[in-house]
Amino acid sequence: MADAKTKAKGTVRVTQTYSGAGRREDQRATLRGLGLDKRHKTRVLEDTPAVRGMIAKVQHLVKVETDD
Repeated sequence: MADAKTKAKGTVRVTQTYSGAGRREDQRATLRGLGLDKRHKTRVLEDTPAVRGMIAKVQHLVKVETDD
């Protein structure tokens, strides 16, 4: 049985569904921080609290799928 430190973290697939144009600068910066810059671009990211916080900030602009 693997302990918590060696257990692999899950991933999350984030797809930008709406444009960042006309949004607040902090929301555009968050999209860039997630590696998203155009509609329909998808990134697979490590599922960490920091990434989840960024997703929460722009949840109205992205679609999120968890990879179990």
